[in-house]
Amino acid sequence: MSSNNKLADVFEKRENEIASKWLELQLADGRKTSPAAQTEAGRRSRDFLNALKSATRRGADINSNDWTPVKDFLTDLSAAQATNGNSPTETATFVFSLKQPVFAALREEHGKDAGALGDAIWEATELLDKLGLLTTEIHQKTRESVISRQQQEMLELSTPVVRLWENILALPLIGTLDSARTQIVMQNLLEAIVQTRSDFAIIDITGVPVVDTLVAQHLLKTVAAARLMGADCLISGIRPQIAQTIIHLGVDLTNVTTKATLADAFALALKRSGHMVVRDNSKPGASK
Repeated sequence: MSSNNKLADVFEKRENEIASKWLELQLADGRKTSPAAQTEAGRRSRDFLNALKSATRRGADINSNDWTPVKDFLTDLSAAQATNGNSPTETATFVFSLKQPVFAALREEHGKDAGALGDAIWEATELLDKLGLLTTEIHQKTRESVISRQQQEMLELSTPVVRLWENILALPLIGTLDSARTQIVMQNLLEAIVQTRSDFAIIDITGVPVVDTLVAQHLLKTVAAARLMGADCLISGIRPQIAQTIIHLGVDLTNVTTKATLADAFALALKRSGHMVVRDNSKPGASK
């Protein structure tokens, strides 16, 4: 009898014993667990043991189709754990904690045959290690996916397009402007220009800490794209050090209207659009 069949026989004969000890180990982490959570943990453990029992009966190659139900189970479990904020260690412990009750069951079955016991324990160790590592890989991929999605959402939130006037938009930028963010900036700005039918767009870089050649090129691309959509694009927030850097880098901004502050750029856009802001001196507190 192969060691793999020994495992399947142990799962068959001592399933309740293994499940009971395994669940006890899972719940013995010192954290308070509600009755509903304990019931769910018991159901999850039994479902996994049933899938594992069926797969071990058919072979030890976890890459075969016979192991698909087991891997699907662990994929769903690991993804859920990662999404809920559980660590890779906590996720892998679900599988690794099964070793102790399985080893104990194997000793009960084959304790008198040292050779058979050694083979069965080695087989169980290899199998559970592979499955435990599988949960870690899935957990990592899920976390990477979650982080990537969150970064994308943060990029979108960090590039708001504000309507300052009926035909004037402002796009305040804060932080580093890289290629990925430039694409989002350009897309958001162009969509806003189309939706609002605006004639002017102000890109404010007051919150951009460093302007190098790459950032300047990104700004020029955004300005060019806005012009293709029929909008006059202005850049505000040009501080003295940024002006010096742009000159030093040799970046040509002669065809782009630039202003020191957003207020200056807004005033210019109003003027170009034929509007004027006039102080009402009749109001209390207004300067004469």
